[in-house]
Amino acid sequence: MKNSAYLITLLAAALLLVVYNRVSSAPDENPVAQSTATATIDDIMTRTSVRTYSDRKVDSLTVDTLLRAAMAAPTAGNKQPWRFVVITDTTSLNFIADNFGSMKMAAEAQVAVIMCGDVTSTFEGEGREYWVQDVSAATENLLLAAHASGLGAVWCGIYPISERVEKFSSHLSLPDNIIPMACVCIGYPAAETTPKDKWNPEYVHFNSWK
Repeated sequence: MKNSAYLITLLAAALLLVVYNRVSSAPDENPVAQSTATATIDDIMTRTSVRTYSDRKVDSLTVDTLLRAAMAAPTAGNKQPWRFVVITDTTSLNFIADNFGSMKMAAEAQVAVIMCGDVTSTFEGEGREYWVQDVSAATENLLLAAHASGLGAVWCGIYPISERVEKFSSHLSLPDNIIPMACVCIGYPAAETTPKDKWNPEYVHFNSWK
């Protein structure tokens, strides 16, 4: 009888020890999730604009991954107004470089993605311009995915500069409802780049503007 009581006590103590260890280690139970979170923050903080590229090709599978990441962006009312024109031919890349001074890096890029918005796939009235926010979110997703994939990329603005919009629309034969918002030039970096620390606590306000 005494042996049975002793055994029960021992088992109870062991059970309590197991429960304690599980509770105390709960924050660390999923190291994969923690590692992923750390990697995500690192990609955000180390991403920077890359304007010089090597001649290494960017394969179609990688481009597909970037586009999937872009389409995972948030979108007002789930309208998903984003549309993409992927440019890989030298003629069009040179056209971009030759016609837009801030986009000369397109001549070295392996790929350029023209981030467009379909104004028939957005809200009517005052909410019409939400497409700009949606496509901007998709653009940032694409930039982060490129950086995480070892690529370099730079966001070059098109919209709302009417001359740029008209030239891109004409060259790409875009229908009237498709507006080019940005050109993202992509390639493997030709050199290392150093991200800028843009943190400024003076830009942050809590609860009201003070």
